[in-house]
Amino acid sequence: MDIIEVENLVKKFGEFTAVNQVSFEVAKGEIFGFLGPNGAGKTTTINVLCTLLRPTSGRASVNGYDISKHRSQVRSSIGLVFQDPTLDEYLTAEQNLRFHAYAYRVPRDIREKRIDELLELVELSDRRKSKVRTYSGGMKRRLELARGLLHRPQVLFLDEPTLGLDPQTRRRIWEYIHALRRQEKLTIFLTTHYMDEAENCDRIAIIDYGHIVILDTPDELKDTLGGDLVTLEAEDSEAATVELRERYNLSPEVQNGVVTFYVSQGEKFLPDFVRSFNSRLLSIGVRRPTLDDVFLKMTGHAIRDQEAGSMEQMRVMMRPRR
Repeated sequence: MDIIEVENLVKKFGEFTAVNQVSFEVAKGEIFGFLGPNGAGKTTTINVLCTLLRPTSGRASVNGYDISKHRSQVRSSIGLVFQDPTLDEYLTAEQNLRFHAYAYRVPRDIREKRIDELLELVELSDRRKSKVRTYSGGMKRRLELARGLLHRPQVLFLDEPTLGLDPQTRRRIWEYIHALRRQEKLTIFLTTHYMDEAENCDRIAIIDYGHIVILDTPDELKDTLGGDLVTLEAEDSEAATVELRERYNLSPEVQNGVVTFYVSQGEKFLPDFVRSFNSRLLSIGVRRPTLDDVFLKMTGHAIRDQEAGSMEQMRVMMRPRR
């Protein structure tokens, strides 16, 4: 059963097309990821699905509700953790959660029990009466996760959930996300530009310049490259490239004297290859492709560095044009 359905979604800001004819589905209970650089259309897509922006054209539904016709029902069905912090830092953790509970009309007899459960789940019970401005970045992120779940949503949207956090804290946040998925029976839709983070997804859509380039499981995406990646340096890289093409029927690429190509079952291929290869080798290695390799192959460039936060991008795009 698909809990999110998107068909030919377009979002324009004036002459700029941020999301261009995007179509996909997300199954109930799935962790679905948008992988792409800043400016690719990830945050805009989430904002449209969460009814924060109206689509220019196309259609989409969340939990069976049309995002244009049933905005209130969509909002009741989702939790949202923004890329940029949105907590009130002068309130305590429990005050932030209580305010959110009021906004979503969580019944009083459920509210306090739910706050207790979620603070325990994200290990913030002992700091519940501390003001959020005394929290670390990781603690704030955990509190935002708890807040997004307070009204028991069907879908949790996470926009760059670990942006700006150190590797250890990022790993810990992902432990919480997986625990939340199990305990809350959630569907999770996230955006990220971290390749290792995308590995946590059941399926990934690579998005660039507003288009979905390819969509599949992490393993299937890697398999599209044709096997394992072999990297070699030879005394004569040009001669080595010719031999790989003509004798082995491979399609090598050369960059800065380093030759790369893909083969199936690289570890089995390598021993016989080293013995029979005529060109003199200086070094050789083999590894399983990464999502970096997939992104480079599918888009023609490496993932671009983050530039501005999503809120700043939105302000720029929404700024009146003279």
